[in-house]
Amino acid sequence: MQSQPPRKIPAAASGSVLLVAVLAAGVFVAACGPIKQDPSGAIAITIRPGETGSCATQPCTVSLAMPAGSGSYAVTSNQIRIGMFPAGETVVLGRFYEPQVIRIEKAGVPNAYVYIPTSI
Repeated sequence: MQSQPPRKIPAAASGSVLLVAVLAAGVFVAACGPIKQDPSGAIAITIRPGETGSCATQPCTVSLAMPAGSGSYAVTSNQIRIGMFPAGETVVLGRFYEPQVIRIEKAGVPNAYVYIPTSI
């Protein structure tokens, strides 16, 4: 039995296969999207609207990155008004001993949530 000489693949064909492979990989990565990682901290945490963060201990010092805009927004935590804070800045809301639902009034942004253990 005689061996056949190896077939040569035209350069244009191998380039097309490579292009299809690269495009398929790009579509796969784009479909996965970025991985969102919510913040966590031991004794302090900084969160943004729409995030859910967690502290390892209590009390937990919570800071909030205020949304962009002009003027100030009222911030409530567990339906209690904490104060007025300037737009576009990171502000310290205080030290907390229990989970918090933080709302920025009239800003049109989602609530932020902080889980804090209630017993250690």
